[in-house]
Amino acid sequence: MQNDKQLSELAQQRKGRIVLILMLTFFVVPLVVVILMFKFNWMPSGESVGQLVRPARLLNTENDLKDATGVGLPSQFWKQKWSIVYIADDCQATCLGKLHDMRQLHVSLYKDMPRAQRVLITNMHDTSSIKRDYPDLIVLNQPVENIAKFSQQFQVNNENVYSSNRLYLVDPLGHFMMSYNPQLPIATVRKDVTRLLRFSWAG
Repeated sequence: MQNDKQLSELAQQRKGRIVLILMLTFFVVPLVVVILMFKFNWMPSGESVGQLVRPARLLNTENDLKDATGVGLPSQFWKQKWSIVYIADDCQATCLGKLHDMRQLHVSLYKDMPRAQRVLITNMHDTSSIKRDYPDLIVLNQPVENIAKFSQQFQVNNENVYSSNRLYLVDPLGHFMMSYNPQLPIATVRKDVTRLLRFSWAG
């Protein structure tokens, strides 16, 4: 009887050790990997098709921006999700085509859709038709002076941000870190963004 009890206790101890090892494997090891990736600046293999912003620019959000309904942005707006951003002066044919591409890209993220948001920054005053066609799109167009100052933070290659037709990517820490050439097929951009979200622990 005593031997059976000892065997039972040994089995329980062994089971406890196995559970502890499994917990370390699933929770501690990934954390260590992330720390090492950050420390040694290691990135997963596979070259991005986007143009990396070096160093990434922390967006200055001191200028109060408002959406198309006049509602101000929450203080943590740029630090909640990945933001897929497009900037246009007056959103006409080219801009509308890009908004369609952005929606296709967003939908194709599938389970990662809640981790991203689409943002249009524009000087266009009446955006009611855009909001009707793209109800989930966040439109920032007020006030004009602040929109102009904020938009310049996305300038790359000395291009005019209102006519460059680029897509811009902002990470969930509020850094503008990637832009995509307008000639890139949206399917190629989608693969790039999908890979980025898969390897990212933020957002």
